[in-house]
Amino acid sequence: RQLMLDGVTIERPETVTIDPDVSIGIDTVVEPFAQILGATTIGENCRIGACSIVRDSHLAEGAAVQPFSMVTNSRLERGAQAGPFARLRTENHLAEGARAGSFVELKKARLGRKAKAPHLAYLGDCEIGAEVNVGAGTITCNYDGERKHVTRIADGAFVGSNSTLVAPLGIGAGAYVGAGSVITADVPPEALALGRARQVVKEGWAKKRREKTGAGS
Repeated sequence: RQLMLDGVTIERPETVTIDPDVSIGIDTVVEPFAQILGATTIGENCRIGACSIVRDSHLAEGAAVQPFSMVTNSRLERGAQAGPFARLRTENHLAEGARAGSFVELKKARLGRKAKAPHLAYLGDCEIGAEVNVGAGTITCNYDGERKHVTRIADGAFVGSNSTLVAPLGIGAGAYVGAGSVITADVPPEALALGRARQVVKEGWAKKRREKTGAGS
């Protein structure tokens, strides 16, 4: 009640859980069934989506946690976004305007200014520079069975969809990683890295197979 009197909009407040040590700024919107827990601080003009859980985290002005996301022990700077359906496990830092989108999981990840992983990625133990684009299906292979290793992606790099980045690894500023690649060695700045088999097309193969097996007759 006091938060609402202070200018926070809480939709369906009877469904929302907010711990007593939480701080929320004016004009922030908290959607139904959200949980804001622990020593969380939320700035002005933020949005906490429906059914999201935010614990022991800091959101700067204009940051947003979209519906059905979990944010734990993480920091979102001004205008950063997580979700929907994102999981920020622990010790993550999203710089101004950075985005971890739908079904993205972060663990000890740092995303630079306006860096984005819009959907379907796992980024663990990594340092990602400003304005990096991480394509759908990308994962950082940070664990070798005994130790965790770090992936570093410099400013302006582009990582194509379904890339597998085997740490320890560095990708230079402005470099490109082709979609579907497995990258195991450092990529120099402004380079293109490809780690996939060349496509082979056999004309007429399907027709011959059907004729041989009688399939479809």
